[in-house]
Amino acid sequence: MKKTITVELERTMKHPIYQRVIKRKSKLYAHDESNECGIGDKVLVMETRPLSKLKRWRLIKVIEKAV
Repeated sequence: MKKTITVELERTMKHPIYQRVIKRKSKLYAHDESNECGIGDKVLVMETRPLSKLKRWRLIKVIEKAV
């Protein structure tokens, strides 16, 4: 997976019964044509046609580079 990045989405939600705030994560595989992303970067991705078995997203731009 040379031109693939893994994007992790984290969101918070309230538990429907206990009303406690819990964290949920989703993992997306996105296509990075020019290999410009690094670990910890904030990126903008767009949904696209299936590019492989798992890749359905494409990198649009890097919003913020990691320190």
